[in-house]
Amino acid sequence: MLTRLCLLLALIAMLTPAAARAQTCPAPRQMDGFKTCADVAEAEREGALVFYSTDPETAGEALLKAFHTAFPKISTTYLRLQAGGLYAKLLAERQGRAYLADAVQLSDFSFAQDFQKRGGYMRYVSPELAAYPAAYRSSPEGYWNWGALVIAGIAYNPTLVTAAEAPKTWLDVMDPKWTDAISVKVTISGLQHVEWYVLRHLYGPDYWARLVPLKPHAFDSYVQQFDRLVNGQDKVAITAQYSGYLLMKAKGAPVEFVYPPDGLIAAPQAYGLVAEAPHPEAAKLFYDWFLSVPGQTAMTRTLYYNSPRDDVPAPPGGVGTASFKLLYPDDWTKFEQSHPQFVREWDKLTGLR
Repeated sequence: MLTRLCLLLALIAMLTPAAARAQTCPAPRQMDGFKTCADVAEAEREGALVFYSTDPETAGEALLKAFHTAFPKISTTYLRLQAGGLYAKLLAERQGRAYLADAVQLSDFSFAQDFQKRGGYMRYVSPELAAYPAAYRSSPEGYWNWGALVIAGIAYNPTLVTAAEAPKTWLDVMDPKWTDAISVKVTISGLQHVEWYVLRHLYGPDYWARLVPLKPHAFDSYVQQFDRLVNGQDKVAITAQYSGYLLMKAKGAPVEFVYPPDGLIAAPQAYGLVAEAPHPEAAKLFYDWFLSVPGQTAMTRTLYYNSPRDDVPAPPGGVGTASFKLLYPDDWTKFEQSHPQFVREWDKLTGLR
């Protein structure tokens, strides 16, 4: 009877497509603060890791430096582009069979879902996934995972705007007094897509039409938004990243952050390994390290994002994720399907088309 059962299970395994079977190991290796299924010796022989990301170069390189410090035999290369440009590059490389990236972070969640459909991710079920809720993992698990939360609210320059005058809610930002003095992000920003989607569902489809008379300034980076606040070129920023605010405050810049009572925007950063990666074992090792407490702690300290893990401290000077009321799409399929409408409407709203 037992023999028949074993044969049946083996047959089921043979008939199950490889892409549908979890690629994990029965006995992960315990490292310093995390577990891995990677062949560490082979990863060190590969000796390199290429990481594509949307995060600013200085912060992204600091994160990779922390990984290199833990594994000095593995050199790291960091490539940064905004979400739309990065995804276009990734797809163009794959179309040309130029497999250059080992791991990728996509800040636009619709791109991550599309990349999974195209078979762009290597399937690898990290032993560190157990610390993440099922909602933070791909379906099936092992293609991508929420590796960071990008949180956004409202920011203003207190030398130009008093606390009494500052907007308190998402509705207050539509006040005509902010005309020609308010900033947003462009359509290649995944965070802007989330904010557009969530707030129009919360306040009605005509919510963003109220922003048109204010002539908002649109940028592809939160760095530009905060620089303009500090320089007095703008008074208020919506889609103001919490991480950017913490970084500017740490430098002593005149910026304040508003936490609207209806909630803060939260966009997941999707991290995954690339199929046909040139350094697959180094990629697995990096992924396990990054999803672990040591890697997530390094992420909060370098990128100032909030971790999806409950056992990781808040970014320096910041507040833990559990303290926030977060707003994000409740249906990621509908969110992905809304992307063409978002691009069309937002480009028109910001005067870019």
